[in-house]
Amino acid sequence: MIPIKTESAWRGTSNCRDCAIRETVLFAELTEQDFGLIHAPIDDMEFKAGARLYGEGDTALGIFTLRTGMVKLVRITADGRRRIVRVLRPGDVVGLEALATQHYNSEAVALTEVSVCRIPLDVMHRLGGSSQRMHLTLMQKWQQALKDADDWLADLNFGSAGQRVAALVQKMRNPLDGLTCTLFSREDMGAMLNLKLETVSREISKLVHEGIIEAADKTARIYFIRKPELLLNR
Repeated sequence: MIPIKTESAWRGTSNCRDCAIRETVLFAELTEQDFGLIHAPIDDMEFKAGARLYGEGDTALGIFTLRTGMVKLVRITADGRRRIVRVLRPGDVVGLEALATQHYNSEAVALTEVSVCRIPLDVMHRLGGSSQRMHLTLMQKWQQALKDADDWLADLNFGSAGQRVAALVQKMRNPLDGLTCTLFSREDMGAMLNLKLETVSREISKLVHEGIIEAADKTARIYFIRKPELLLNR
């Protein structure tokens, strides 16, 4: 499977049967008969950090399965502030709400370089209506997305500044080893936690000074988690 750039997308280059993360995304349970229902192109797309996948309120062309990288979902508040409402990671579905509304509820922006597969809405509707396996998978993904949204709101928007930053570090732990976490710009973290940039920087510095986390790269985006038990007691 050779990824293509955004400007040359929509040409049917994805090989869903052989996708390296197929088991973690939408097509894990599909049979050969189910694949026969896919007549529209499903394409690999790449976005650089900071690039927008789509805007809040845009008419939806399809949904995206995230293969690599991280994507932030952004909403504009009534007073004009940009709030990051959730971060999506590999295996997540981006724009799932479009199946019901035909529009995107948030702006989706690449936090890092990302690769995605864009699946046309009519393909998803056809599969959802014809395949019980796909219908069940969609319902499970939808339920998980709702739970994740509730968890982000509950865990990251209440408590002291130190508790919010510690909760974010916990959420961004590598699910494979649990020993590292990948963060992003302090400005983005502030927009997610409803904190000032200076406050976020101060709280990260405290965690480093106390030996709870340790920078693993020169960009101060990847951290080793040295004392995970202390993150829970901020």
